[in-house]
Amino acid sequence: MQSYKGGCHCGRVRFRVSGDLAHATTCNCSMCEKKGFVHLIVPRDRFELLDGEGELTTYRFNTGVAAHHFCRTCGIHSFYVPRSDPDKIDVNVRCLDGVDLASIAPTAFDGRHWEAAMATRPAPHD
Repeated sequence: MQSYKGGCHCGRVRFRVSGDLAHATTCNCSMCEKKGFVHLIVPRDRFELLDGEGELTTYRFNTGVAAHHFCRTCGIHSFYVPRSDPDKIDVNVRCLDGVDLASIAPTAFDGRHWEAAMATRPAPHD
């Protein structure tokens, strides 16, 4: 497990996260596909918001469980509370400083068929 810093495009939102990029995933649901989100889901105690709490705004849809946080200035979705794991934080690997996406191989998750995919999802990698 490694520690990373990251944030939004304008720099108003900054965070630190500890996780293993070998557990990164992609998702083909309507939201993730449009945002290009690369997921790293971590327990809340491995995530720390360093700056910008007041800069965040939140979007919820469908069941309202997922809380999609984004910077109100630049619009970047750096992290959110996922419907799949509402007790955790899902960080966008694309928002981590210095991470080369070509160096990781995210696992695909079939978010278009969310309920069926969740029923067959392997145990979390904590």
